[in-house]
Amino acid sequence: MVISYKLSALARCFSVAGAILLGACAIENDLTKSWSVDKLYQEAKDELAAGAYDKAIGYYEKLEGRAAGTAIAQQAQLDKAWAQYKTKEPVQAVATLDRFIKLHPASPAMDYALYLKGLVNFNEDLGLFSAITDEDVAERDPKQAKESFEAFRELTLRFPNSKYTPDAKMRMAFIKNSLARSDVYVARYYYKRGAYVAALNRAQAAVQEYRDVPAVEEALFLMFQCYDKLGLDQLRDDTRRVLDSTYPNSKLLYPERHKTKKPWWKPW
Repeated sequence: MVISYKLSALARCFSVAGAILLGACAIENDLTKSWSVDKLYQEAKDELAAGAYDKAIGYYEKLEGRAAGTAIAQQAQLDKAWAQYKTKEPVQAVATLDRFIKLHPASPAMDYALYLKGLVNFNEDLGLFSAITDEDVAERDPKQAKESFEAFRELTLRFPNSKYTPDAKMRMAFIKNSLARSDVYVARYYYKRGAYVAALNRAQAAVQEYRDVPAVEEALFLMFQCYDKLGLDQLRDDTRRVLDSTYPNSKLLYPERHKTKKPWWKPW
């Protein structure tokens, strides 16, 4: 028992000594310790441009410590957030941007910080991915889309003349329609299962909150169908009039008008 205890204690000593030795080696092998701030920043930029995002992140983190309180440290934070975004680490990127926004409220780069925060949550590849997999963007959790929308909205309100504002507005329009489609997707789900009141409530929410987006057409049509199923004829007819006047050539209301005609030379 005594021998076993001594061996265990000895193993722990070796473990601690090894950790200290490894730490010392890491410090000894830190090639950046003799670099100037400018050189470190240039190396970080070069790694970022080359797509070596993990290495760039490491350099930027060193810069934040060495150049604290300077414009270079602020830029390092923003560049690090971009690198984190490119390495598919949205949580870390948003955390970096939130820290920047909190610490530097008067920064001339605040519009870019807000734009990048919106971009991180926007997930620009989603449209292509959903087209390939036949998965609708509206079927996903809308939380991330709402966070993206809020960042873009703050940008457009605070910095209407920013060079990032026009793109942010286009992305907001896309998000707004996606959120409306999310409500419509849920309403459609309830309707198919006979939960007409729940479907009606969700469709109404889409119509009231997102008035000027394409998804409202289906939301109104679902309302029309729900009122019909619930036997609320007056409300059904009123909704149909609204749908007819707003979308006079609706594919949902008049599907027969949109049937593809066969060419005269193709009888089959």
